[in-house]
Amino acid sequence: MKRSEINAIIKDFETLLEKHQFALPPFLNFTPDEWKEKGEEYQEIRDNALGWDVTDYGLGDFNKVGLTLITLRNGNVGNPNYTKTYAEKIMMLCEGQLSPNHFHWKKMEDIINRGGGNVVFHLWNVGENESLADTDVEVFRDGRKYTVPAGSEVILKPGESLTLYPYTYHDFSVEPGTSYALIGEVSMCNDDNSDNRFYEPIGRFPTIEEDEPPYRLLCNEYPDGK
Repeated sequence: MKRSEINAIIKDFETLLEKHQFALPPFLNFTPDEWKEKGEEYQEIRDNALGWDVTDYGLGDFNKVGLTLITLRNGNVGNPNYTKTYAEKIMMLCEGQLSPNHFHWKKMEDIINRGGGNVVFHLWNVGENESLADTDVEVFRDGRKYTVPAGSEVILKPGESLTLYPYTYHDFSVEPGTSYALIGEVSMCNDDNSDNRFYEPIGRFPTIEEDEPPYRLLCNEYPDGK
């Protein structure tokens, strides 16, 4: 992805959050130059990958396979300095984009439609050798439990949520006819380096072409504050 594209996406997300009156923590407004001056008092942000996250999953086609996220809070099961056992994200998914099929070995998460269009999920159980099973899938949705055939659509309207347990394959997109969805996530600790199993082998973070200076640093770009 070009840095200019990432900059524009972040600015669009800021505008969308303002529209929904979703206020952000101060650290999300730090410029790259300000980050150079931030010391160890901000180490939790660096260690736990809080902040901006724009990904095309390494495929180079963000408008078709992509997602924009902010990790607002997160623990770190591999670091005894952090005892927080939960994470929270807010995400922007635009019409025509897909968050590709994957599951987590460890993380349980609630995905919440916070506003905009309907969010369309497809769900599968994990089969032998981490294949897609053809068995019925249990759906946990706002306190209701029921089953659907493998790969069925589960549609979340604004305000609705879906609980995803480990070893549940899922992809999601925005229902055609709406421009975007604002999506929340409340989960166990998030580890994008070791707890994502994509059905098709893809990356998690983009390769960036530096065609202009960064507007905001991404969550994996902070300078060392020690």
